[in-house]
Amino acid sequence: MRMDLGECPKIHDLALRADYEIASKTKDYFYDIDATEHLEAFIADCDRRTTAAKQRLAETQEELSAEVTEKANAVHELAEQIGQKLARAEALGEEGMVEESVKLMGEIDELRKKKAIAEQDYRNSMPASSYQQQKLRVCEVCSAYLGIHDNDRRLADHFGGKLHLGFITIREKLTELKKTVDKRREERGASERERSSGRRHYVGGRELDRRARRHRESARDRDGRHKDDRERGDKERDRTEKDRDRGDKERDRERERDRKRSRSRSRSRHENSRERSRGHDTREPRRSRSHRSSSRDHRRD
Repeated sequence: MRMDLGECPKIHDLALRADYEIASKTKDYFYDIDATEHLEAFIADCDRRTTAAKQRLAETQEELSAEVTEKANAVHELAEQIGQKLARAEALGEEGMVEESVKLMGEIDELRKKKAIAEQDYRNSMPASSYQQQKLRVCEVCSAYLGIHDNDRRLADHFGGKLHLGFITIREKLTELKKTVDKRREERGASERERSSGRRHYVGGRELDRRARRHRESARDRDGRHKDDRERGDKERDRTEKDRDRGDKERDRERERDRKRSRSRSRSRHENSRERSRGHDTREPRRSRSHRSSSRDHRRD
């Protein structure tokens, strides 16, 4: 049998646990009262399931006489003892406590002999057809179903399982807390009255949980804002680098245009110079011929 308890509403944070252990040395937060109330609600819910399961079995299973029911319960009780001791013997063997484990196995053998006698007595007290039917019983610890015909291995798996052992631990812890819960509630009431008379007020465990939750949420918000700032900074740097690259390209294009204009002006000046040189060369011979003609006329005279 499995139980789906869902996600725990409490905050499980190792950092907060360390802070609490340090703070609890100087101030009493009365967390044991909150734990008692939580465990009481948990066990009450399990007991309600146990009662409902017993009611269903009473309605669905064939009703037995008081004598047969007593014999069936005797078989169930011996089977449970065997399963519990077998699970314990296996745990001791895994821990290296071999002698204790062997001692328990001897007790299990004796219980098996008693169970065989009880089963025979139970079988003889009812018809064979009815005996073959599975007779179920509800575990008083964890509300799981147990069968009268379950073998020792099946029972050992149940009584040594995490669910059953977990309920045993919870019930033992609740019994321990109930011994002092009344006194602790009185102390908490006195502490609340003392604090309410001044400016400071008592802060209980639930309020501390809420404050811790708000602290974690605000921390996540700060991390989110820092992430957004980093992203915006990265975008600004990318934009600045793009603008710088764009400016460099624009300057390169401007320098290229300047070089082209300079080459064009140089080429134009060179061509103009050649034109003037060519014009000078064509006029010079005329002057020379005119000069020769003048010289010739001068000689005639």
